[in-house]
Amino acid sequence: MTDILQPAISDYLLDHCTPADDVLRDLAAETREAFPDEAGMQISHDEGELLTMLVRLTGAKLAVEIGVFTGYSSICIARGLPKDGRLLAFDVSDTFTGMARRYWARAGLDNLIGLTLGPAVESVRALSSEPVIDFAFVDADKTGYPAYYAELVPRMRPGGLIVIDNVLRDGRVLEPVHESDVAVSSLNDHIVTDDRVESVMLPVRDGVTLVRKRG
Repeated sequence: MTDILQPAISDYLLDHCTPADDVLRDLAAETREAFPDEAGMQISHDEGELLTMLVRLTGAKLAVEIGVFTGYSSICIARGLPKDGRLLAFDVSDTFTGMARRYWARAGLDNLIGLTLGPAVESVRALSSEPVIDFAFVDADKTGYPAYYAELVPRMRPGGLIVIDNVLRDGRVLEPVHESDVAVSSLNDHIVTDDRVESVMLPVRDGVTLVRKRG
């Protein structure tokens, strides 16, 4: 395990971005209480604020999220969309997303978010092949990352943005052994050679790659 940030710096970062409201604070707390072993899958608040800002900066109206968990990132993405925007959320767990649904409603965003349960790669393949997606966030099973990327890129509009989480794998991408780390490392290498896109990898939490489709 490699810590990118010292704990004091991490706290400082969280203290110097737009603070979480009651909805996000309560969701984070309930997630920790209900799913203590899985709570680490939830994004940090500063990353959530980054997602909201990126959605707004790209002017996105149609967004896709692969990997919902309890819905924190969904709320952050949906809050960046206009009133006539749409977030297509894909996950496999009815248990985790049951909590997400409650908090989407509490946040007044359930009318913007459509949830599909099932293998995400099949859900994305079922979408139109036309390049109409403005924004996508990938934070799901790491072995599926290459397939998710392959399905998303052709469906992104020119200038569309894909945000990929956990691209450093706690530093294990430097010497990947586990299949999840190998998959992420392989995708990282592929992205920088993919002439359809331009990208930048940022040391945000466990690493975030921004991938913009050329055009």
